[in-house]
Amino acid sequence: MPSKPVTDTPSAPVERCFWAGSEPIYVEYHDREWGRPVTADNRLFEKICLEGFQSGLSWLTVLKKRQRFREVFLDFDIDKVAQMGEADIERLLGDAGIIRHRGKITSTINNARRVQQVQQEFGSFAAYIWRFEPHPTARPDHLTHETLKTMAETEASRALSKDLRKRGFSFVGPTTCYAFMQAMGLVNDHLDTCFCRAEVEAERLALQRPA
Repeated sequence: MPSKPVTDTPSAPVERCFWAGSEPIYVEYHDREWGRPVTADNRLFEKICLEGFQSGLSWLTVLKKRQRFREVFLDFDIDKVAQMGEADIERLLGDAGIIRHRGKITSTINNARRVQQVQQEFGSFAAYIWRFEPHPTARPDHLTHETLKTMAETEASRALSKDLRKRGFSFVGPTTCYAFMQAMGLVNDHLDTCFCRAEVEAERLALQRPA
């Protein structure tokens, strides 16, 4: 992972994915996090919850509030969030530093409890999630802007969504699940022209998948 975002210079412009834009916090997220494989249960839990909070909003909105989300949800410690209750929900509904949506706050607590069940069954949330990594033959040969626009959801994200919902998770539709898979490195959706693509692919190749 780069120690800091790569800087453009007039003589050596950096090519990134089209969505990275120029907002510094978004560029840093693109360069340092998006697509790089994650196997830590708390980070996977955090991301699937924040993707739920993003529903109907932009990821940039959530990203700017992420630190406060981490504070109020106890760094997304799964066991601690699972113990939160109605009093916590009411308190969080008054916190302007996060997205104040009762259904999404309740969903985060519910999903923590569902993750605990998954951990008991599979040993870790990561071991469960990475079972849905698509086979390389299911991936496009080339990643262009046009190709990516056709992939709001995939067979793999539909399978993950279906199984999560069967287990009682909420705010985990197939589009949300695909955004989650992209961000957590289950797929490498950096464009062919993006400087991060080769770095991310190397990290994925070196990754020991959780068992």
